[in-house]
Amino acid sequence: MSFNFKKLEIPGLLLIETAVFKDGRGFFMEKYKKSDFEPEHIPDFVQDNYSYSKLGVVRGLHYQLPPYAQGKLVSVIKGEILDVAVDMRKNSPFFGKWVGVELSDENHLSFYIPPGFAHGFAVLSEEAHFFYKCTSEYNTDAEKGVRWNDPALNINWQVLNPQLCDRDRRLPKLNEAETF
Repeated sequence: MSFNFKKLEIPGLLLIETAVFKDGRGFFMEKYKKSDFEPEHIPDFVQDNYSYSKLGVVRGLHYQLPPYAQGKLVSVIKGEILDVAVDMRKNSPFFGKWVGVELSDENHLSFYIPPGFAHGFAVLSEEAHFFYKCTSEYNTDAEKGVRWNDPALNINWQVLNPQLCDRDRRLPKLNEAETF
């Protein structure tokens, strides 16, 4: 098996290490293999997304409500980010808690975020190329979010002067957001 699945503090969140095969030409690695991911109860993916952002950009925190809720398998192709998942499941003992992991082109880690979590990231390097697979297609009507800087979450994004889009600035606080 090429993958090591590490369970994180909130059940369902997984940090995924992959074997990296290096030689004088560069390296090779598998980022996803259905037969290895199935035993971890990770559903099939139906959409791939690619994002480019500059230093200090914060994107999120976004999620989709059922029946369009998305699980995401995220990784960084170039650069470094702080990737954050917030538990939005109202009946979860971890509701409103978050986990942040650093993903980079150097550590080759991936992060699986199941449905029921808001997701966002901050760019820690000059630029970041971010790739993620989704278990459900994007649906505008189901898209929701929670404010990135809500004091109830108290997330340390590790960036000075964050750059956000207007939509993300206007997202509701956790106590006003729609939940699962």
